[in-house]
Amino acid sequence: MAPSDASPSEVQDPELQADESATGDESTAGDEKQPLSLNVKVDESGACERHVTVTIPREDINRYLDEAYKDLVPKAEIPGFRPGKAPRKLVESRFRDQIRDQVKGSLLLDSMAQVADSSDFSAISEPEIDFKAIELPAEGDMTFEFDIEVRPEFDLPNWKGIKLTRLVHDYSDAEVTERAKQLLRRYGQLAPYEGAAEAGDFVVVNVTFSHEGKTLSRIEEESVEVQPTLSFRDAEFRGFDQLMIGANEGETKTAKITLSEEHEDESLRGQEVDAEFEVLEVKRIELPELNKSFLERFGFDNEEDLKSAVREELERQMAYRRDQDLRQQITGKLLVGADWDLPQDLLKRQSRRELERAVMELQSAGFAVDDIKRYSNQLQRNSMASTRRALKEHFILERIAEEHSIEPTPEDYDAEIDRIAEASDESARRVRARIEKRGQMDALRNQLVERQVLELIQEHAEITDKPYEADDDRSVAIDHAIASRSESAIPEAKYGNEPEGQKLPTDRS
Repeated sequence: MAPSDASPSEVQDPELQADESATGDESTAGDEKQPLSLNVKVDESGACERHVTVTIPREDINRYLDEAYKDLVPKAEIPGFRPGKAPRKLVESRFRDQIRDQVKGSLLLDSMAQVADSSDFSAISEPEIDFKAIELPAEGDMTFEFDIEVRPEFDLPNWKGIKLTRLVHDYSDAEVTERAKQLLRRYGQLAPYEGAAEAGDFVVVNVTFSHEGKTLSRIEEESVEVQPTLSFRDAEFRGFDQLMIGANEGETKTAKITLSEEHEDESLRGQEVDAEFEVLEVKRIELPELNKSFLERFGFDNEEDLKSAVREELERQMAYRRDQDLRQQITGKLLVGADWDLPQDLLKRQSRRELERAVMELQSAGFAVDDIKRYSNQLQRNSMASTRRALKEHFILERIAEEHSIEPTPEDYDAEIDRIAEASDESARRVRARIEKRGQMDALRNQLVERQVLELIQEHAEITDKPYEADDDRSVAIDHAIASRSESAIPEAKYGNEPEGQKLPTDRS
């Protein structure tokens, strides 16, 4: 719980060659540091919020000051005296301000660490402290206060023996063949088409979004497949196919799109915006010929070899859907009594991490970028509700993990990164570097912990099988916010005209 923006002040006088170690450190190697005699008062300001008041007694302040001067006197250089020979009173007078700042920093750091070690709550964020506003008093005790977000306290629900249904599905040869055709579309060439757009064609459009005459955003030269639903980060447009079927190059189509009820701009929540689609071009996909040359390019000996790989991909994605459905059932039962409120600031901060976690799960399951875009947009449109549920799930699953000492091993991290790398056709080293650079290792750790806890719960559950029925979700996603500053969690993807060396998601080369 050490605050991120606090550090002990250093004595800056150029004549002073002071040691850089923090005041209050062990004076002799191996000596145990004497704890502070703190008076700590904790007030509950919410299920996940605590207001903490810390009082440091005068005796501890004097002890830290005395230790600081004892360390300083032998090193102090003052004109008229040999180094280390100046009287202590003179040293104290000369370096009073610097030492007081240094001691204040040390007292704050040590007291915060002690509060973290001895408190009954589990912090989930850094405390909010204005360190510059805190003063070291010349007399009497030192008191400071801070607010901190904590994990809520709750009774763990009984999770053993719950009843669940598990989705099952055996893919037919016809389904595998259809999926293989869909994969081929990714490697088709988009060619100009002189006629009107039809379902499944592509339209290259400029789109302008406005509200009450004010332009909110623009999209330029975006190639969009004509499907029933067009998904954005902060809105969803149903009926896109009806708008575009029959459209010709040079035409302009208009529509009204309703923004999300959870839009970050309260004044725009649920508001209709005007969308103007300028059709620049109509294109149609020319599928590649499924011949020996094409198959060999991606490491397949024949068409049956490709279909076998496609079946593996379908089964991996089916496993993801099954696991997500089981998770929804489990957490639905665990959350029955979880009526505690979560701070809005916490939800806003965590919404981005929840999106990143979900994207990593989809990448690990081998979903295509277009599929991930659709799901990512759906999460962002309902970010507060999704994050609220995800956080409550996490708090409960984390408690179960602690009770059963569940913690991912280095091998677990390696295996998960390998799965993401295989599905996204990247090296494991590159995937790990990207995750670490973006600060997503915590999200990966949470993902692994939660998965292992869910597996534990399933081991103790009563499970019956249920046939899976696929949804007819014919939609296309654009990684764009109509009137929002939200950021994408996935890389931009291009469609068609794949560069030489591009691999199929099921590639075996």
